[in-house]
Amino acid sequence: MSDTIDLDAAAGFAAELADAARPIALHWFRTPLDIERKGDESPVTIADRAIEDELRARIRAAYPDHAILGEERGQEGSGRYTWVIDPIDGTKSFITGLPLFGTLIALADAGRPVLGVIDAPATGERWVGTAAGTRFGGAPARASGCRSLAEARLYTTSPDFFDAATWPRYDALSRKAAFRRFGGDCYPYGLLASGHCDLVIEASLQPYDFMALAPVIEGAGGVITDWEGRPLTIASGPRVIAAATQELLDEALGLLNG
Repeated sequence: MSDTIDLDAAAGFAAELADAARPIALHWFRTPLDIERKGDESPVTIADRAIEDELRARIRAAYPDHAILGEERGQEGSGRYTWVIDPIDGTKSFITGLPLFGTLIALADAGRPVLGVIDAPATGERWVGTAAGTRFGGAPARASGCRSLAEARLYTTSPDFFDAATWPRYDALSRKAAFRRFGGDCYPYGLLASGHCDLVIEASLQPYDFMALAPVIEGAGGVITDWEGRPLTIASGPRVIAAATQELLDEALGLLNG
């Protein structure tokens, strides 16, 4: 077996994984659910675990020498390639009936994300990103080209995801944007890749939350880093910023860190 993966084939396989996840998510969406609390008090449902178990089984069958990292079941295996799964990104949205939750699937090569899928089961939308580009619904996706914070449309998921040290930094920056919006979990990153918003800033993400986002954003011509401007890896986190252009990212980082 070659040490180098066929990335086009892997992207096709990742789309098949997303196809498999969708009906499971939709089966449980807007139904009565038993909700458990994990050690960090975040919620988890039968849908989260069922999706991750299905995707793990398919990855093991197709790429038995690859590692897997998932939100619900942790790390399995080791090696050059790691599949990173968030079965339902936005579980709080999912359990409250908001259709902007997603399934995130990434492939990391030596810790660097090289393939990402953002799939929104309830809306039927999907972004697939690699170095060759990002596609949305089969067509190329492109970031907006916005270069100025004063003109930027800014998203973050929730004020609750910032702490006492990071919220004032975000709040001051966001008030300089054209406008700011809240909510969406992974969905605004897809909107950024398609040119509908320009800047997304988060402060409490895990690798399974952001690994799939990086290839989607970068493949669409945008940029995504941590708050220090460093490229994302599986060891990064928890503070992430995505922007339509390098100029916009530089301005935002200057304010966050100034």
